[in-house]
Amino acid sequence: MNSSLATDGKSITRRHFFQECGYGVGKIALAGLLTNTLCRAQSRTHFAPKAKRVIHLFQAGAPSQLELFDNKPDLKKLEGKPLPPSVIGDQRYAFIQQNAAVLGPRFTFKHHGQCGAELSDKLPHLAKVVDEIAIIRSMHTNQFNHAPGQIFFNTGFAQPGRPCLGSWLSYGLGVEADNLPAFVVLSTGGGISGGSALWSAGFMPGKHAGVRFRNSGDPILNVSPPAGSDTKLQRDSLDLIRILNGQRLAVENNPDIITRIESYEMAFKLQASAPELMDLRSESQETLNLYGADPIKPSFARACLLARRMIERGVRCVNIYHSGWDAHSDVAGNITNNTRATDQASAALVLDLKQRGLLDDTLVVWGGEFGRTPMVESNPTLNRSQGRDHHPQAFSLWLAGGGIKGGTTLGSTDELGFHIAERPVHIHDLQATILHLLGLDHERLTFRHGGRDYRLTDVHGQLVNEIVA
Repeated sequence: MNSSLATDGKSITRRHFFQECGYGVGKIALAGLLTNTLCRAQSRTHFAPKAKRVIHLFQAGAPSQLELFDNKPDLKKLEGKPLPPSVIGDQRYAFIQQNAAVLGPRFTFKHHGQCGAELSDKLPHLAKVVDEIAIIRSMHTNQFNHAPGQIFFNTGFAQPGRPCLGSWLSYGLGVEADNLPAFVVLSTGGGISGGSALWSAGFMPGKHAGVRFRNSGDPILNVSPPAGSDTKLQRDSLDLIRILNGQRLAVENNPDIITRIESYEMAFKLQASAPELMDLRSESQETLNLYGADPIKPSFARACLLARRMIERGVRCVNIYHSGWDAHSDVAGNITNNTRATDQASAALVLDLKQRGLLDDTLVVWGGEFGRTPMVESNPTLNRSQGRDHHPQAFSLWLAGGGIKGGTTLGSTDELGFHIAERPVHIHDLQATILHLLGLDHERLTFRHGGRDYRLTDVHGQLVNEIVA
């Protein structure tokens, strides 16, 4: 095929044609990227969705299910005695011995709601909305340590480099908001073991990565215009940068340049939209009291209220990471402190969404990367006592809204809380179900990279029909 075009006796290459006619490849790409109508990705649901958006309340560090959701009175009877060898088998742990003694539940449990779900007395607020939630008490995972466990929960793979759930939703469903990203991340508490890999787009285009907002002050550093700059000057500067990036895009056709262009434009939009979003002074005192949120002070409660404001404005996925649940010592104190910080706001989010007519199409997910052992961790050398080690074999979490069958408790563990006794649910099963609720078939939602198709659930995953309304 001839690679040139003849015009008035001159030989013009296709590259010259695109550059000189004023509609180069870069400009064509930019026209598509920066026009609101075209920039909004088309939804590609495989079937009618039950949910349109997700708020993921990730409890980093692994909450103890034995103090929250999975009551085991037999542990109390055996407290101080070792687990039978037939139960523990050849399982090894990082910080406790194989013959470690049993530690009974530290708190009392009661039945709540019309469904009669059993919850710890450390969850008094969740108890009020228990008929809206589905509790899974038979979760299990492949990962034993925090960073790989958190990455696995969010990306379906234990090592960094794969797209996370929010990225898959951005890729599969597109953007609803004009002036906000499809996927926003907030964090409270201390550091997060899995780091930015938890909200990475992996091998997908960078526009699908989570945008991390700070919980106070400017949501993104340097989002406020510099002193002496006005909107016109900034717009002119960005237009010039866009032209230069477009020229480079025409030469290299590099997708990273497209990401850079989109990032500049999103940052410009955020300068107008983010300050209003983060300003909670427009919220009523009744709402602030419901969440237990100070409109200025950073907290999990403030993050939950911000999440509701974000999904009202079209954000597709909000991840809130609350760390600090790693109870290797004093599990009772750990649970007390963390439930004091999270219980009211988690329940308030469910109630607030319901009152505003948003719960039916907003999925809320609450849980950590794995569970805690029925055996006690006590190590004088490390100054640890009355704690629990990591336990991937069985743990609990809950979901609400967005197509979830409220008032459901699914699965069970044995009388000692060590093994799953009924209806195991793997992380990939949960991921498949979340995608299903948003109208996406986890086996058909794929992204081609390195010569093969990838998906969130790898080659696994079964729908958890029992919790779907």
